[in-house]
Amino acid sequence: MKSTSSTSSLLLSKGCLWRTVTTVLLAIAPLLVPQAHSSQEASPESVGMSSDSLKSMARFVNRHIEAGHISGGVTLVARHGKLIHLEAHGQRGLDDARPMTTDALFRIFSMTKPITTVAAMMLYEEGYFHLNDPVAKYLPELANLEVYQQDELVPVDRPITIEQLMTHTAGLTYGWANDHPVELAYQESALQYSENLDDFLSKLSKLPLRFTPGERYHYSIATDVLGALVERLSGETLETFLSTRLFQPLGMDDTFFNVPEDKLDRVVPNHGWNPETNALGPLPATYQMPIQGVTLFSGGGGLVSSARDYLIFCEMLRQRGSYKGVRILGPKTVEFMTMDHLTPEVRSKGATEYPAQHLYPGQSFGLGFGVITDPGQTGVISSLGAYSWGGAANTKFWIDPEEDLIAIFMTQVMNAPFGDQLRFDMKVATYQAITELGSQR
Repeated sequence: MKSTSSTSSLLLSKGCLWRTVTTVLLAIAPLLVPQAHSSQEASPESVGMSSDSLKSMARFVNRHIEAGHISGGVTLVARHGKLIHLEAHGQRGLDDARPMTTDALFRIFSMTKPITTVAAMMLYEEGYFHLNDPVAKYLPELANLEVYQQDELVPVDRPITIEQLMTHTAGLTYGWANDHPVELAYQESALQYSENLDDFLSKLSKLPLRFTPGERYHYSIATDVLGALVERLSGETLETFLSTRLFQPLGMDDTFFNVPEDKLDRVVPNHGWNPETNALGPLPATYQMPIQGVTLFSGGGGLVSSARDYLIFCEMLRQRGSYKGVRILGPKTVEFMTMDHLTPEVRSKGATEYPAQHLYPGQSFGLGFGVITDPGQTGVISSLGAYSWGGAANTKFWIDPEEDLIAIFMTQVMNAPFGDQLRFDMKVATYQAITELGSQR
């Protein structure tokens, strides 16, 4: 199985067949699915936003389509619990000229992480563990680990805690870089090809830590380990637990590790950005994330979902743990998860490390979410306390408690150098449409 780590780090070879966007694609890419056909629940004006201003959403996406950055995408905005914007743009893929649809299914990669963290916190609320418990108390494979320090391996002087898994401060890594022995050891271990999470833990137990636990933030496979913890404590596979305890109760009928046969046609192709040709191209089959026959349930990046399904998950969080009468978490738990959990020292040590883009200026990290701590430093319109995350194929969501707003962007392109631009454009297109600030309602 190809995990988030392998797909995010792949360098597409010269031998791959790359195609630039054709004039035919450019002619049909601006095709939009109007809001009138997307079962909208309210008009933008009814929640203090402007319909005319929201038209800039289509303009920003179409600019990226015309530039050959993406073949298409889906944008979604909800406010005060009402869906006010759901639009499909462009076409499904470079080799699939059918128009994009609002019910398209996307590989959400690391947008799986908040879902897995919520699953773990459900067990936390049920008394299965404390956040400062050593992970090895429940996953004994991770006892007696070593850490790489000053060109040698030494026994780690403190255990990994469960909270450190949730905050990416566990000392684990992803193996994305080629400039450190631990990163290379991760690459050689082929964690992403593990049969299941037990096999994954067995392989991981033989690898050294990149850093001492708690020393610094470093984006990693920690959430995959958290998924293994959910399996051990619940006695179920992560797939079964998420399906029965989260997706089915919430009505998330389009979120899976294994996509059902009757929904395969809705999965849009993934793409890769070729830095040598500076063009979008089909992602080689070798690097595609499997969506059927999956037995390694990656809590860090294995799910497929739709914009509307992910909205349900976000709505549950916006409503402090409850959705349509179904209580998933307590409100105080959600509040705790979405506050900053990093000390300035821990954050500053890791903020500039590869991949630096995972902690932006003005952003820190909670339990499973990036959290805006200083909007003035973010470089784009933001709100204090907004929390978010994204996926390797440039999917993105954020929840803004101050403005009582949710925004979701879905597309499929790996290794894109314009990922920040997509995220910033989506934010500007969303926030400029607000006519009444949250404090005014």
